[in-house]
Amino acid sequence: MAPTLPERDREVCWHPYTQHALDTEPLAVIGAKGAWLELADGTQRLDAIASWWANLHGHARPELLAAMHAQAAQLDHILFAGFTHEPAVLLAEQLLEIAPAPLSKVFYSDNGSTAVEVALKAAYQTWVRRGEPARTVFLALEGAYHGDTFGAMAVGEPKPFFAEFSPFLFHVVLVPPTAAALEEALADLAGRVAGFIFEPLVQGAAGMRFHSVDFLRDARRICDAHNIFLIADEVMTGFGRTGSLFACDQAGIGPDLMCLAKGLTGGIFPLAATLVSEEIYAAFLAEERAKAFFHGHTFSGHPIGCAVALASLKILRAENTPRKLQHIGHEMERALAPARALPQVKEVRRCGGIVAVELHQNTLENGYLAAVGESLRKACRAHPRVLLRPLGPVLYAMPPSCVTDEECHLIGTAMLELVEAQPDF
Repeated sequence: MAPTLPERDREVCWHPYTQHALDTEPLAVIGAKGAWLELADGTQRLDAIASWWANLHGHARPELLAAMHAQAAQLDHILFAGFTHEPAVLLAEQLLEIAPAPLSKVFYSDNGSTAVEVALKAAYQTWVRRGEPARTVFLALEGAYHGDTFGAMAVGEPKPFFAEFSPFLFHVVLVPPTAAALEEALADLAGRVAGFIFEPLVQGAAGMRFHSVDFLRDARRICDAHNIFLIADEVMTGFGRTGSLFACDQAGIGPDLMCLAKGLTGGIFPLAATLVSEEIYAAFLAEERAKAFFHGHTFSGHPIGCAVALASLKILRAENTPRKLQHIGHEMERALAPARALPQVKEVRRCGGIVAVELHQNTLENGYLAAVGESLRKACRAHPRVLLRPLGPVLYAMPPSCVTDEECHLIGTAMLELVEAQPDF
């Protein structure tokens, strides 16, 4: 008998965030359309996590596929150093039209981690260009996650992902999302801080932790008062996930740098962008070539990715995707309402199109590696209709904007069933 796809996979593939000694059999997916995935065993699962928070409009959206095919036939790829093309310029124009001030330039890269790397390097080097190289410290939020490249790891919470890399990471101070904590850190590090990076409104990998719109306003005010750069990582929160086009919009603030990826192309093509203020861009303008921004990627400004992103933005405007996601979140929350009365539930929360249920956990094993998280993972994998993937003790859903009210109810009901089956600590 021929080996199955998971059996062949086991021989040759190494998967992200996977302990292969425990997770020995990946789910084999052979197709996807709308919100549904088709598995090799003939079953279907509703993609309630938008394929790692990326899929915005649904799988196999015809407009996105048409844009991809048309652009591939005209111009598939050209380096972006010293060259340009219509899709990249038009996408930059449209992103800056919808982005908050003072953002004025777009630097393209490949994914969320690289968008963050660009932001960190540009922020620090701006200080170097100004003659203040001692500003080597960044501030970030407790529980932060900004990606897996070295700069992104440095501004993330060390445990459980990055602690072993600490000898290689630069100095970062983590603070809770309060104005007082941010003020105190800046006072302690006067003259040494390059910038403050944060995920506005929702900290994804931390377990869908939410913070207030007021904190966003406080962060902007405090960074202005201390003359440091505010960096918004909207890789996950952008393009409607929190119920507004960008999470920063809800506070009426504009960051000095903003990182975008995931939903930028509707989640079907790798492309990222770092938007920066004119102030930062101007710091690299000089008659000396050595003062340019020496950063780039082979596929920066990829023509096909830019064309798909333009098609995604067109859908977003036509369908008012932020409003659709807000409705989806409300419908899932309604289905989840009984969970609030369960003894094993610590909290049910929602922001835009994201719902999360946090469970009580054994105090000896907290966080991402908590025992209840492992129990949840096994239960989610076995669910016959809905694809969910918990973050430790937090079960969440963030589906694409194409899900119907009936499908929202299916997601919420599945989450409720999975939570009810868990022990009460």
